[in-house]
Amino acid sequence: MAVPRRLLRLFVVGPPLLWLGLFFLLPFAIVLRIALSDSAPALPPYAPHWEGWSRLGAFLAALDGETFAVILADSLYLDALLSSLRLAALATLLALLVGFPLAYAMASAPRRWQTALVVLVILPFWTSFLIRVYAWIAILRPEGVLNLVLLRLGVISEPLRILNTEAAVLIGLVYSYLPFMVLPVYAALERLDRSLIEAAADLGAPPLRRLLTVTIPLAKPGILAGAFLVFVPAVGEFVVPDLLGGPDTLMIGKVLWTDFFSNRDWPLASAVAVLLLLLLVGPILFFQRLAKGAAA
Repeated sequence: MAVPRRLLRLFVVGPPLLWLGLFFLLPFAIVLRIALSDSAPALPPYAPHWEGWSRLGAFLAALDGETFAVILADSLYLDALLSSLRLAALATLLALLVGFPLAYAMASAPRRWQTALVVLVILPFWTSFLIRVYAWIAILRPEGVLNLVLLRLGVISEPLRILNTEAAVLIGLVYSYLPFMVLPVYAALERLDRSLIEAAADLGAPPLRRLLTVTIPLAKPGILAGAFLVFVPAVGEFVVPDLLGGPDTLMIGKVLWTDFFSNRDWPLASAVAVLLLLLLVGPILFFQRLAKGAAA
């Protein structure tokens, strides 16, 4: 007995849609509901509270968008967002500059070594993210490992001030998300048709020209995927700027954490999270369109 096509489609599409609804749409609806509430000295610290379907009209009438108006009127949130976008974009560019040569070397290595190289790239994930960021404090502080080595080599005459600066935040972001750049680029380069590079060499193209005109265009889908995987989480990063950045380091994730835990203003923090998610839709669609153009 043949299974109806509509039922077969339901079995194929249904589980992903159910997963998306339970673990994305439902939490987003809860956060949006808190964002439309008002801060209150209660538990939980917002109002109105759900009192049943019989009071649905009163519940909906009590919701408002005052928290969004507060965010739009306060330059702190705009500055934090712009700073987050700038640092995330710089971290993505630096991750690409570091990750592409690494991925190229991995793809060019003998096949028997490639599995071991991939394991080395993902090896840091076997350790807690928090511990790895704390390790950078020991490396970057004035009396840390980096300054000690540079002083012993005579490269510098006095310790560099790197910790608690934007440079430290960029180092932490690039280190934390570098594997997300390396692995997609490596996957694209590993599938690359080597005969195309050989044909370019036979036609007299020097190595740099072969890289710019053949290798990079063919690896564009992997580059775009890596840029997407680095940029989006870096925008909302909290741990790295909190531990490695200073008081002048302003990122939207740090502002959100302060509103949520220090100020206990759940509606305002939820509104920041909703706006951040909506603003990231633009870059997501941009990367998706670029990826489709690269695959075409």
